[in-house]
Amino acid sequence: METSNRYNRQIILPEIGEEGQYKLLKSKVLVVGAGGLGAAILPYLAAAGVGEIGIIDDDRIEISNLHRQVIYKTSAVGKSKAKEAKLMISELNPQVKVKAFSEKLSGKNVFNLFEKYEIIVDATDNISIKYLINDACLVLNKPMVYGSIFRFQGQVSVFNYQNGPTYRCLYPEENNNALNCEDAGVIGVSVGIIGMFQANEVLKMILGIGEVLSGKILVYNILNNEQQKYDFEKSDFQIITREAFDQKYNKSETEEVSFELILGEKQNDAVLFLDVRNTDESPKINLKNQIQIPLMNLENEIEKLDKNQTIYIFCQSGIRSKIAVELLQKHQFKNIKSIAGGALAMKQSLHEKSILINK
Repeated sequence: METSNRYNRQIILPEIGEEGQYKLLKSKVLVVGAGGLGAAILPYLAAAGVGEIGIIDDDRIEISNLHRQVIYKTSAVGKSKAKEAKLMISELNPQVKVKAFSEKLSGKNVFNLFEKYEIIVDATDNISIKYLINDACLVLNKPMVYGSIFRFQGQVSVFNYQNGPTYRCLYPEENNNALNCEDAGVIGVSVGIIGMFQANEVLKMILGIGEVLSGKILVYNILNNEQQKYDFEKSDFQIITREAFDQKYNKSETEEVSFELILGEKQNDAVLFLDVRNTDESPKINLKNQIQIPLMNLENEIEKLDKNQTIYIFCQSGIRSKIAVELLQKHQFKNIKSIAGGALAMKQSLHEKSILINK
């Protein structure tokens, strides 16, 4: 009786009915990312009655997330996004089975996670992870529901649906310099609208209704309410095998180093500290042997760097610095490491050292 009442308004739709509701109950969907897009996707999938939902995100809730990640409360700041999202779903619809994975998606865990689900939803703002999701979906032959935001404009598409075009057909070149929300800025309703478009594509695939955005990309601008839909075709590209995937993604992890261990290097002329944040970001770090090149400009200004130096790269919290390491490695830089925790950890270490000296 409770099930009938809960889903009555969608069951009475001729396109859904009892049979469609049963399809939803038996479906399994994995959402990669519990940030802005995920915060819009997850409640609608749960409310519609998707039987099993997986959530993967290794991030924790920050106060700056709350203007767009509206499923979280202020009291949840500092807690795991995946676990808090699971709690939200359980309260919204106890009939849905939810699994939370508080870990970072990588080449090492992606197959174990993806194999258990039928549809993979990309709710990330990291270009490298989008290629990882796409390539894993190709190996496993699973559809990928794509969403992306740049300021006031969003994109939605479905890749690898019934052997259709893939993310690489649309974006063959891997460009890791694209700005994410942290750098470019974003208004909450943008991710809300695009996330709901993504949830809609998931439901259409499960129910077998409507026209899925396969071979098409929807571009929506919230400032003028204009939207365009562009067609693209499947391109001829090398088939991604499990072996090719492992060769690309399961190389040694980007090496990280604690700033505390290299504090003594801040006067060493053979060492360079590279800040890949934007110029307006705080806290400010001022070291003698330091240079600032925002990540988006790094490839164009790479000649400013000396391959003979040891380069320690930092950003705000340690995410963009890893991307910078990968970029420099492609240009044959050898002695490079990412500083764990970024400028926030560095500022803390410098502050603690200052207190010890002044005691």
